[in-house]
Amino acid sequence: MVTLLLDLGVPPHLVQAIARHADVDITLKIYAHTNLDARREGLKRLDDHLD
Repeated sequence: MVTLLLDLGVPPHLVQAIARHADVDITLKIYAHTNLDARREGLKRLDDHLD
């Protein structure tokens, strides 16, 4: 559920609250699995911003 929420774009601090983690770092370290498409999209956004 946590990974799905992050993949859907729910802000990490909200996912942390839903999962009842003590710290957002726990949420991100354990569940933030980025897929290849997300990495490509992030790099594309950065490249577009720098142009």
